[in-house]
Amino acid sequence: MKQFRTLLVAIAITMGTTGFVNAQSKVAHIASQELVEAMPAFKAAKSEIEKLNKTYDAEIRNMVLELQSTIKKYSQEAETKTDEENLKRQQEIQATEKSINDYRTNALQDLQKKEIELMKPIYEKARASIQKVARAQGFNYVLDSTTGTGVIMADGKDLMADVKKDLGI
Repeated sequence: MKQFRTLLVAIAITMGTTGFVNAQSKVAHIASQELVEAMPAFKAAKSEIEKLNKTYDAEIRNMVLELQSTIKKYSQEAETKTDEENLKRQQEIQATEKSINDYRTNALQDLQKKEIELMKPIYEKARASIQKVARAQGFNYVLDSTTGTGVIMADGKDLMADVKKDLGI
């Protein structure tokens, strides 16, 4: 009878330990921003955004130079013009300044839209690959170990190499 109890206790402990081990979740980590920045599509998108930004900057710079030239011209001619003409020119300058500011605002909004349009599929592809690799390796959770995301210590499995391999980078 004592042996039966001992055997029963041993079985209960073994089952309890097995249940505890199975209840533990497997956790891995990856620096997602580093992964995304290593993707060729990210580099291409960033280059396209920078090119568009330079185009807008050049256009705004040209508009400002033209406005400055007009202001200089109007200032030199101000004494030879009537008050009515000078007032009309001042209104023209203000309208041009407003136009430049509106263009600048629209350019910034366009750049933001373009960035979202180009980057969203890249982030989604990275996320899908991380999920695929994590599930294949049996991980329940993947933490983002990018600096500043709140992960203080990341000693678990780093999925970076496996996800890069999955993405072909």
